[in-house]
Amino acid sequence: MHNVWQDETPREGELYKIITVGGKTFEIHYGYYEDRERQDPTIDPMPIYPDFTRDVQYTDSGKPFATMMQDACEHFKRRRGSEDDCSACEHFHRVEDMLGVCDCAELKKRE
Repeated sequence: MHNVWQDETPREGELYKIITVGGKTFEIHYGYYEDRERQDPTIDPMPIYPDFTRDVQYTDSGKPFATMMQDACEHFKRRRGSEDDCSACEHFHRVEDMLGVCDCAELKKRE
């Protein structure tokens, strides 16, 4: 919601928050997931979470990080809902905001 007295629209690149979990720290900044969003004046910058499908990262205990909106993998086990993303998987455990950890034993980092 915008304050009529002061524009509180986040600016691209501004820090949204810092999340520390599982021995890792993630800086979440405002931005756009796609260039077409940037070109649309009705779309404000939004928090941009890491793409863990391209850059896999693990907790100190070897569990992979995931985001709620990440596409489901081959180990997907529907917990609820109709979406085929990590948020509906029984392996996904939300930590903060859209960030979580996958508890699937098949995806755990091998030493």
